[in-house]
Amino acid sequence: MIGAGIIFAAIGQIVHNLGSIMTMDFYLDPAYFPVWSKLMMPTAGPPPVTFFYYSIAFGVINGILLALVYAVIRNGVPGVRTKRGVTYGLLVFLVAGLPGALSLYLLVNLPSALIAYWASENLIIYLIGGAVFGRLIF
Repeated sequence: MIGAGIIFAAIGQIVHNLGSIMTMDFYLDPAYFPVWSKLMMPTAGPPPVTFFYYSIAFGVINGILLALVYAVIRNGVPGVRTKRGVTYGLLVFLVAGLPGALSLYLLVNLPSALIAYWASENLIIYLIGGAVFGRLIF
């Protein structure tokens, strides 16, 4: 479970870092500076290294929790090994990722395009992470 959580965090870091490169204009727009947390942007400019430490730690915790849930329900998810994991990743996105993005759109003053990018990133992370769970937890 811990290994699966670490791999999930690595996948998340890679996908989110690539996504942040494609959406950097949103992060550099002064109109949105007040929206970002003090952990991410204590001052104008790139996030401090502590932000990445928190991101990695939270990603590992999230990955372990998702791996534990997968271990409990895997026999109820259709498919075999990798396909079962991908199906699980899609289900997680449908019950957590997509509703979270819709709520974000309602609650936070951010461009809808950025929220859509984040939702797409989460879909990719959940699908790849689910595939990893399917291969490692059987």
